[in-house]
Amino acid sequence: MDKPTDHLCLTCAQCRAVDKYAIEELGIPGVVLMENAGRNAADLIEERLADRPGAQERPGRIAVVCGGGNNGGDGFVVARHLTHRGHEVWIDLMADPARLAGDAAVNHAIVQKMGVPIRPLCDLAAIPTAVHRWRRSDVIVDALLGTGFAGAVREPMAEVIRQINGLSGPLVVAIDVPSGLDADTGQVAGEAVRAHQTVTFLAEKSGYARESARAYTGRITVVDIGAPTMLILSRLAAAQ
Repeated sequence: MDKPTDHLCLTCAQCRAVDKYAIEELGIPGVVLMENAGRNAADLIEERLADRPGAQERPGRIAVVCGGGNNGGDGFVVARHLTHRGHEVWIDLMADPARLAGDAAVNHAIVQKMGVPIRPLCDLAAIPTAVHRWRRSDVIVDALLGTGFAGAVREPMAEVIRQINGLSGPLVVAIDVPSGLDADTGQVAGEAVRAHQTVTFLAEKSGYARESARAYTGRITVVDIGAPTMLILSRLAAAQ
């Protein structure tokens, strides 16, 4: 049976309003929402890993490429769960760890204490070594930029995206939105990740239905984050 949210399409502002209401009015901590999002994304990634040739012979190899915001925080949660399940996971971090904040900082600290390899990816010189690792991976998780991003991606992130798009072997899974894609308009101003699979939260974003977005989103799956979306939307509508 379809859930009420299965065919729901929201703007990024509506998604932010749902998150805000869940945290401030219902009292669901943001770190809990991030945990649910990352765990459910990890579940889907593990399902896709099971379909690869030789899946029964060795664990998966997963590169999680993280930015400095909450999208990167979701990536840290994904990395933790897949590591816990026995996969070989490493994180390429395009941010200064000292500048991480809030829920992203909490989850970075956890994966760091677990000993998940975290390698800096903040300048062009680090990219070739990262690409060498990505070529041997089964999955690349794009957790660089979230739905709040608009405009053109700047260097060195633009080069990272070009390198990810140039790989032919790994499955590329975008967390919530392919980095560089405007989730509201479905347009790309510069570089954007061309994902095979997008795991998005709460609902599909309004721009995903546009033909211009299809080359970037790949297959789209909506996963739950533990916020009662329809209840929240009805209360927000009543308050207007």
